[in-house]
Amino acid sequence: MPPDPTGRPTGRPRAVMTWTVDPQSFNAPHERETRGAIARRAARLLGVPFAGEFDPARPAGAAHAYLVPSDTLNPEAARAAGVRGPEDLLGGVVPHGFVATKAITHPLVAADAPRPPGWSDRFGEAVKDATLRGFTAFSHQDAMQAARRLLPRGPVRVKAAQGAGGAGQFVARSPSQFIHGLADLTPRDVEAHGVCIEENIERPLVLCVGQIRVGDALASYHGTQRETHDRQGAVTYGGSDLVVVRGGFEQLARLHLPPHVRRAVEQVLRYHRAVLDCYPGMFASRINYDVVQGEAADGSACSGVLEQSWRIGGATSAEITALEAFRAQPGRRCVAASCMEVHGQAQPPPQACVYFHGTDAELGPLLKYAFIQPGDDPAISR
Repeated sequence: MPPDPTGRPTGRPRAVMTWTVDPQSFNAPHERETRGAIARRAARLLGVPFAGEFDPARPAGAAHAYLVPSDTLNPEAARAAGVRGPEDLLGGVVPHGFVATKAITHPLVAADAPRPPGWSDRFGEAVKDATLRGFTAFSHQDAMQAARRLLPRGPVRVKAAQGAGGAGQFVARSPSQFIHGLADLTPRDVEAHGVCIEENIERPLVLCVGQIRVGDALASYHGTQRETHDRQGAVTYGGSDLVVVRGGFEQLARLHLPPHVRRAVEQVLRYHRAVLDCYPGMFASRINYDVVQGEAADGSACSGVLEQSWRIGGATSAEITALEAFRAQPGRRCVAASCMEVHGQAQPPPQACVYFHGTDAELGPLLKYAFIQPGDDPAISR
């Protein structure tokens, strides 16, 4: 396999490997096994073997592998692992760590507000019509200033920028509630990662819009998430229902979409284009955006991108299953793909693609699977 002028081998990868980037995150047994199942299916789509876990201490051992990392990569880690573009991984690379967090979704409170190196003020202006009203702060003082601006309009939701799955969030309806909740976020954490303060949405509907590419297989989708309860009774992610179209976002936009879904797709496209413009060097083969819709405190309808994900996530099993369906049926343009996460003892239905079925040390019995909904194409192009 001859190298290209940059020194990177050209052509199809020789193998697919998983990569646990940070052993402290996304490394529970069910997450590792799910990542392995996704990597094995990606290997079949690419027509190459699965070769286990990538060892960054021995990057030459990857032998031009296609990587499935647990986290979004920074440029240094990507280069060391031989990742040069979206064709080299199922995930993404960002020029600065904060770009992969909720922090970029909102502007700062002032032109002289503290911010991490590489922060783009242009981004907040570019996405103001695609996000909720809110601010990002990298100090307690700026967080308080943001709360003073937003609380007169109604309750605010406060989110640790690096939090995942609803962790590190609270709703404040008064300055005293805000001060009390903010005390749980140390000044050091706020300075290092940021905190987001945004209007709280009543009776929210969360939509997802995304895209996945594995080799020459490309698909885009919109969908919804569902909630379930874990064995402690806490609300947690229960799966996603996706409408997946063969091709890029332009094919997704050609579908007959309900008005609220079309608005979500348009907001995601604006957000995604702004990321590429304001943060050069970002690229991804797996793209997922959450969009919240509902009522603001004054009763007005609102819609906005909440956050982005450029790594494998809960819906990736459904996305991969959709790519497999398109590979098996070359003439099919659109499928309805679903994934389920079931806590407690359960059995997968026939024809399901199982990604995890066992007992996790923390979560207990858990079943994760994906399947294609029966029937014809769920949407017709315009």
